[in-house]
Amino acid sequence: MMEPPLIVQTDGAVLLETQHPQYEPARERLQQFAELEKSPEYVHFYRITPISIWNAAALGETADAVLGWLDQQARFPVAAEVKERIAEWFRRYGLLRLEKADDGRLRLTCEQPELLAELVGRRSLASLVETAADGTVLVADDRRGEIKRALVKLGYPVEDRAGYRTGGSLPFALATGQDFTLRDYQRSAAEKFHQGGSEQGGCGVVVLPCGAGKTVVGIAAMHLLQTNTLVLTTNTVAVRQWRREILAKTDLTADQVGEYSGEHKEIRPVTVATYQILTHRRGKLAEFTHLDLFDKGGFGLIIYDEVHLLPAPVFRATAGIQAHRRLGLTATLVREDGRQDEVFSLIGPKRYELPWKQLEQQGFLAAARCFEVRVPLGPDRQQRYAAATPRNQIRIAADNEHKADCVATLLRRHARDRVLIIGQYLDQLRSIAALFGLPLITGQTANAERDRLYSAFRSGEVPHLIVSKVGNFAVDLPDANVAIQISGTFGSRQEEAQRLGRVLRPKRDGGPATFYTLVSEGTREQEFANKRQLFLAEQGYAYEIVTAAELPAAGDWDREVRA
Repeated sequence: MMEPPLIVQTDGAVLLETQHPQYEPARERLQQFAELEKSPEYVHFYRITPISIWNAAALGETADAVLGWLDQQARFPVAAEVKERIAEWFRRYGLLRLEKADDGRLRLTCEQPELLAELVGRRSLASLVETAADGTVLVADDRRGEIKRALVKLGYPVEDRAGYRTGGSLPFALATGQDFTLRDYQRSAAEKFHQGGSEQGGCGVVVLPCGAGKTVVGIAAMHLLQTNTLVLTTNTVAVRQWRREILAKTDLTADQVGEYSGEHKEIRPVTVATYQILTHRRGKLAEFTHLDLFDKGGFGLIIYDEVHLLPAPVFRATAGIQAHRRLGLTATLVREDGRQDEVFSLIGPKRYELPWKQLEQQGFLAAARCFEVRVPLGPDRQQRYAAATPRNQIRIAADNEHKADCVATLLRRHARDRVLIIGQYLDQLRSIAALFGLPLITGQTANAERDRLYSAFRSGEVPHLIVSKVGNFAVDLPDANVAIQISGTFGSRQEEAQRLGRVLRPKRDGGPATFYTLVSEGTREQEFANKRQLFLAEQGYAYEIVTAAELPAAGDWDREVRA
């Protein structure tokens, strides 16, 4: 009889054997309530955490279902203390509730009065609550976010049933016709967030792959609520893409959808703004100039695009605006600063998620093949690398001049494809741009020029384009089918996912996507690459380790995928 695929350790780590015949179904089930930490070739390491369990609980998972599955799939008996922790984390979800009190304040309730008394006695909560003579625990309305954040850090998530402001009324209809049809999963994601307009809904995060139409989910949520909406996104290009999508997919008019950026300050029933403008201030000690935008416009819904990037000042502002409905959109809830608990407590729990590979199988994402191309250091660079500090070693490895030779090989191989070259370091990108005569977009490129180059890339006039990290997010380039990553941000899992996402939109010819990441062999860059690939490994993508000489010809790969 075949042994089960899992080993569950007493510290909550779960080891999954990748060569096991049940690897794929086990991986898909495990990722619903655990986080991938390491992905060596033969064994993947997951960890069960309070946040992973609470997000699972928000999606309807139960302790009995999770523990029963672990018992069936574990090679050895699951330790009693592991079961007790998981059961306790499930029990704590929804144990505490926030409700409206008669005087306009909020009431914090708990099924266990003694636990509530213990918690409100903690120093971190003392200044946030007031205990009435009858024992009722009251919270000022403007401390709603702070109390939720404090309780999550104590290990007790709060179910927020205090309701929301109505916001300005905005009646509108979705567009109809062959050009736009709401996909079933997009409709389902919006409905899971909305929850029929009940107090149980109205806040939370939708997790969908890049290219799956998260913008459409946001528009569908707006349509369900029919209220003034503030959309926050990563840059001005993304602002304008959101505006174009809203106008194309609804009957809202141009004077109802405004841009609030460094160039325009329009407050309309639907206002699309950048995180950068909200965090702008004239000096380090000055107030944030535009954070009061949250209080303007009668917004009943705030949509946080790429919510995993939420900057600290917006976190703080969001803590004070919990009476607004809040929808977070992201391809991954991974935050490299470890502040997933902030997203959970201030935006809301995960309401909907679909695996990347499931959407690929349904034809909503292009099939993709990922390569880690290991590039040797030359003798001079090897000496510099050996003598450098650890931090300088990273830059020396990233700037490896032999990567340009590899780029040349790949550009020849993909001469007829739409190729994005993506990197971290501007000097390196400028050098590659000059060497191959290719256009380059960086943070210093004027928005009008960015729009022109992106448009030329979409039309095929410019088939090969170089972008800095400004190309990581919210760039709609549906015909891009090859990405070459020449350098990245240390071990950023979210960045790796976003960069693969640039080429995952389905192609008009049904063709595949190819993602190359160039890594200097035997360096710290290779170590960081292993961490960067974690999230994609969790989604079922495997990296083929090759040298430039071993890369398959484009035609061979194309025939292999189509077969």
